[in-house]
Amino acid sequence: MGTPVPAAQPPAVSLLSVLGETIAAARAAGRTDLVARLEAAADRVRDPRRRIVIAGQLGQGKSRFVNALLNIEICPVGDDATTTVTTLLAHGPQPRAELILGGASGVDETRVAVPIEEIGAITARTPLAEGRRVLRLEVQLPNPLLADGIVLIDTPGVGGHGTSSAAHVLGLVAAADAVLVLSDASTELTEPELAFLRQVHELCPSVALLLAKTDLYPHWRQVHEADLGHLNRAGLDIATIPVSALLRAHALRLQDQQLGLESGFGVLYQFLRDQVVARDQAATRRAVALDIQSAAEHLALALGSELVALRDPAQGAAAVRELQSAKAVAEQLHRRTAAWQQTLSDGITDLAGDVDHDLRERLRGIARTGEEWIDEHDPGKHWERIAEWLSGTVDTALGDNLLCAHTRAVQLAERVAEHFTEVGTVDLPDVGAGLHAEDSRAGTGTLADLEPDIGFASKVLVGMRGSYGGVLMVGLATTFAGLAMLNPISLGAGVLVGGKAFRDDKQARLQRRRNEAKQALRRFLDDVTFQAGKETKDRLHRIHRALRDHYAGVAERSLRSIDDSLRAAQEAATMETARRTERSALLERQLHVVAELRRYSDAMNPTPALGPGAT
Repeated sequence: MGTPVPAAQPPAVSLLSVLGETIAAARAAGRTDLVARLEAAADRVRDPRRRIVIAGQLGQGKSRFVNALLNIEICPVGDDATTTVTTLLAHGPQPRAELILGGASGVDETRVAVPIEEIGAITARTPLAEGRRVLRLEVQLPNPLLADGIVLIDTPGVGGHGTSSAAHVLGLVAAADAVLVLSDASTELTEPELAFLRQVHELCPSVALLLAKTDLYPHWRQVHEADLGHLNRAGLDIATIPVSALLRAHALRLQDQQLGLESGFGVLYQFLRDQVVARDQAATRRAVALDIQSAAEHLALALGSELVALRDPAQGAAAVRELQSAKAVAEQLHRRTAAWQQTLSDGITDLAGDVDHDLRERLRGIARTGEEWIDEHDPGKHWERIAEWLSGTVDTALGDNLLCAHTRAVQLAERVAEHFTEVGTVDLPDVGAGLHAEDSRAGTGTLADLEPDIGFASKVLVGMRGSYGGVLMVGLATTFAGLAMLNPISLGAGVLVGGKAFRDDKQARLQRRRNEAKQALRRFLDDVTFQAGKETKDRLHRIHRALRDHYAGVAERSLRSIDDSLRAAQEAATMETARRTERSALLERQLHVVAELRRYSDAMNPTPALGPGAT
């Protein structure tokens, strides 16, 4: 029983053929800017990479699932947190692994070769890093599933104290084609898991919840039904697939088809075919259709204007006047670059302030809740619970803050696009890629330990020290009545005074622990605020650059199309008669090719016509 491939190769031949014709037409027209965009689209068609992120809480069996999916023991498996570094698995001719380290400037990356048999020992503190920050581990394998364009990203577990931040994983999710979230079948979905699923679903529509380890828990069907109820009440339309990596491994080893069916991997592959591969193919076809459509519009504007001028000089003169008017509009837009850039700059400034305020407000709320809980309980007895609660709530807060940044960035892109309505419809840039921070550290710290309470012997000494004063004071007073210093009255007074001293000392120690716990809580949240604030600023800078470059390209392409059209029409008006006929025939052939390209793009993606400002 071999590893099934999610889907056959996409029908790339026709797409590449049409893209080749479009590239040839753009190159013949001297439009190197269009050629570059079309060649990038052709590269996407030739080498489709579908990034699937494997995520979930600690100890859910993510690495074992990846091994079963690939039918190879590549990811370390254990009872503890074995995956501490994000691992990217892709196809390669030979098994090879590289550790990606962050540079001193935070931009440059360094690659360190890792023996394939030693990748299980790679941690964030590996000696191979030589003190530098470990960003990820990249592994290449000759595997049929990976050869089909699938790229698996095995992420560290989220939700545990001192583990990877959920915001780091969500940054990967924003650029993923699909996300598989694992939750074992031992218990129903918890509140942190539901919150994480909600965040993932907002960033990536192709999400599946995998109910793992069904072979270990006979009651997994009841848990499955309960999980469906939780998802329904939360308003999350997410596919839920029970799977067993162990049954899958046995099925492959024994070539047992029935075990393969019981493992649930058949349903999973169907999900990958329908929701990942098919969706990606459709998205690729839409993107390519838009690129071809945009290029056809740009080329048709120049070719058509010149042909009109060649056929009828009177109409050509009118076309020249129209083009001059359009050029004036485009030049005005180009001169008004400061307008849309000001909108972008102001928007980024407002966005940075709002996102920072949102983050601080969320963390202040966590601090208030934590301090109120500490005031009502003994933190020394529940410190581990407090640490787990704090880690989970901070993770959720960071994830929601990232979603806030994503939503506001999309709105900003739409506002900037309104400046280009005069030159046609423009597509919006993808801001999701700017959300991921390779060197994310927010939420990965640890909460400082509390000083332990005094032992039993120390508590006895506290009581004896308090009772000594009572016995001595009352004993001396009773000697005037002829009683011995140690008598029932003095001993009783010693017990009362000692008990009060013990209770007072116990209350003082509790108050000290509470104050110490609050200070540790504040220090932890201050560290999170500091690191998350830095990552948020870097994230917004990346989004700013992406929006600026995108819309600068829109303005440049729009002006160039109109300028080329005007120049061609003006040259046609002064062309000799002999050359006019020959040039007209050539333009007709080129326009015929452009029209065919446009019809093909309309058939792939029947959308309204895009103006020359489309990109």
